Amino acid sequence: MADNYQLPAFALTALLLPAFCFLYLRFRSTRTLLWFLGFLSAVVQMVLLYQVGGWDFLDGTHPWLLAAGQTCVQIGSALFLASLSPLRFRVGRLDILYVIPYTIPLMVYSILFFGVFHGITPSGPLFLIFPGLGLISLAVGLFWGIAKGSMPIWVAEFLCVLLGCLGLLICFTTGAGWPLTLVECANHFMTALLLIYVFRRVTPGLVLSFLGFFAWSLSILTIFTVVTAHPALHLHLVRIIVMGKVVAAVGMILLALEDQLAINKLGRDRERRARRELEAYANPILVRRRVEDFDRQGNEICQLIVDHSRFTQAALLLETSGQFRLTGAAGMDAAVVTALDSVAMRIPVAGFLAPGSVSSAVEHSQTVDLSLEPWLNPGDDLKRLCFSRALAVPIMGSSAVEGALLLAAMQSPEIPLRADELLPLEMLAGRLQAVRSQTRMLEKLIDSEKFAGLGQLAGNVTQQLNNPLTVILGYASLLEETSNLAPQERKAVEAILNEARRMRATLESLTRISLRQNDQLDTISVSELLVDMEQLHRSEFLARSIDFRMNIAPGLPSVRCNAQLLRQAVLHCLQFAIEAADSPSSVLASSTNNTKTVRLEATSEGNVVQILVAHSGLPFLDPERAFDPFVSAQAGGEMAGMGLGLCATILRDHNGRASAVNLEPTGAAIILELQAA
Repeated sequence: MADNYQLPAFALTALLLPAFCFLYLRFRSTRTLLWFLGFLSAVVQMVLLYQVGGWDFLDGTHPWLLAAGQTCVQIGSALFLASLSPLRFRVGRLDILYVIPYTIPLMVYSILFFGVFHGITPSGPLFLIFPGLGLISLAVGLFWGIAKGSMPIWVAEFLCVLLGCLGLLICFTTGAGWPLTLVECANHFMTALLLIYVFRRVTPGLVLSFLGFFAWSLSILTIFTVVTAHPALHLHLVRIIVMGKVVAAVGMILLALEDQLAINKLGRDRERRARRELEAYANPILVRRRVEDFDRQGNEICQLIVDHSRFTQAALLLETSGQFRLTGAAGMDAAVVTALDSVAMRIPVAGFLAPGSVSSAVEHSQTVDLSLEPWLNPGDDLKRLCFSRALAVPIMGSSAVEGALLLAAMQSPEIPLRADELLPLEMLAGRLQAVRSQTRMLEKLIDSEKFAGLGQLAGNVTQQLNNPLTVILGYASLLEETSNLAPQERKAVEAILNEARRMRATLESLTRISLRQNDQLDTISVSELLVDMEQLHRSEFLARSIDFRMNIAPGLPSVRCNAQLLRQAVLHCLQFAIEAADSPSSVLASSTNNTKTVRLEATSEGNVVQILVAHSGLPFLDPERAFDPFVSAQAGGEMAGMGLGLCATILRDHNGRASAVNLEPTGAAIILELQAA
C-alpha cells in the first residue's frame, strides 16, 4: 500500500546524513563512522524498498533492485550492532571486524533469494543453502557474543541462540524470505539493548535512540496474519517503523553531542585537578641549606603526592654518596618501605632509567614502567609483598639520573592513565632536581666561603703570634747558651724551645693555608708521595707506640694534581688518624685489644685512585659531617679540626672526593678518591 507519509521520513533521514558525516570528521572514531554508514544504508533502503506513488520495486519486476535494497537492510542493521559491541578479532597480524564475517552470509542470502530466485523459496537441495548461510552467521554471532563487551556474555549468548533458532524455525515453516526480516529486527533489538549497557545513563539522546531502534525492530510483526488482515493496523505499524528510523537518527546525534559535552566536562575537571595539584606541589618551601636537610623532606613530599594525585602509594629515591637510598615514602606498609630501601641500594647509579632503556608508561610522557625484578634476590620481601613493579618519574640531573619518584596503587584503575595526569608529577620531579642541585651548589659556596674565612683567620693569627713567638724563641735560645744552668732549669728551657718550635711549625702550616696556592697541576706518583709521608712520621709512630701498616697496590697509576696540596691533604688525614688512635678515650674504649694501629693503603679501580687512612680509634659520630670543622667528629666528642675540612676542599678542587666511614668492630677510615692521570 502506497503511503506518502514515508516522504518526510526519508527527507529527514537524508538531511541528517551530513550531521553524521560531520560527527565522524570531528571525532574520527569507528563508532561514528559505522553510524554514518548505517544510516546511509537506511537511506538507500528507503529509496529502493518503500512504495511512494508509482515508485514500487516490491512487485517482483526488478528483482536485482529488490535484492540490493534487502542487502542494504542487512548491512545497515549489522553496522549499528557493530558500533556498540566488540569490534575486532585477530587472525595472525590482521585485525578483522566481527561484522564482516557476520554480514557476508546475509548479503549472499539476500542476493540469492531476491536476485537469483526472484523471492521464491526453492525446493529440494537448493533450499538448504539458506539455512546453511543462516547457521554461518549464527556461529559468527556466537563467537561475537563471547567477546568481552558491555553486555554480559550469558545475555548475549542466550539472545543469539534464541533468535537464531527462531530464524531457522521460520525458514523451515514459512519460507526463506522472513528469516532476513527477523535478522534485521534482531539486530535492531540488540542495538537497543546495547545502548542501555554501553551508555548506562538516562538522557534524551539515549531514550530517543532506544525508542527509535525498538520501533525499527517491529518489522517482524508483519509476519502475523492479525496485522496483515487489517490494512489500517498494518499502515500504522509501517508508520511507527519509519518514524523509528528518524527518532533513532536524532537520538544518536544527541548521544554524540552528550558524549562530547561529557568529554569537555571531564577535560575541565582534569584541568582543575591538575591546576590544584600543581599549586599543591609548588606551595611547600623546600629546605635549601644542606643536601641532607633537603633529603629529609622525602616523607613530606611523598605524602603530598598521595594527597593530591591518583596514586595512593609514593616513594622517593635519591642518589647519596654514589648509591640510591629511599629518602621518603607514603601510603606504604613499614615492611614494604624497609624492603624497598634494601633493594634501592642494589640499583646501580650508572645507566639507571637511561633514555630508551625502559618503556614509557603512557605515550608522550617521561614516566616509565619500571620493573624491580632485576634487583630482587630470591626470597626478597618485595616479591612476597607483591611490590615488584611501579611507575617511575625520573629525576634527571645534568648528566645522569639522580633519583626517581616511584608511584603505585592508582585510584580508579579502570580509567586509563593520561599523560596530562602525569605532567604535574613530572614537573614536581623537575623542581626537586633543580632545588637539590641548587642546594648542592649553595653548600659548596658556603663551604668555600667558610674555608676562605678560615684562611683569612689563619693569616691574621699567624701575623699576631709570629712576633711574640720570635721573642720567646730568642730569649729561650739565649738561656740555653747560659753555662751555669742547673740540669732541671736546662730541661725546662729545652721544653720551652721544643714547644715554641712546634708552635712555629703550626703557624707555618696556617700560613700555607692562608696563602693562595699555585694552580699548576703536575703528574704525581701516589706511591712515592705515600712512602715519603711514612718516612716523615715513622719516628712519631714509634714514639706513640702506634702499629703503622702501609699497603700500596703494585702498578698504581699516577694522578694529576697540585703536589703541595695533595701532600697537605694526606698529612691532615694522617695527623687526625694518629691523634684518634692515640687518644685516651680510644684506648679505654678498646676492651679487648689495646693495640693502636694506623693503616695507609692505596688502590685503584678503573680510572679512580683511592687512598685510605684508617685508625683503630673511636668511630665518627656522623660520617657524612666528618669534614665540617665545627661539628664533633668522633663519638667521644673530639673535634676533627680544620684539617679534614681543608682536606675535603682540596679533593673537590681536584675533581676528587673525600668520604668517611666507620669500621667494624671498631675504628674509622677516611677515603680520598682522585682521577688517574
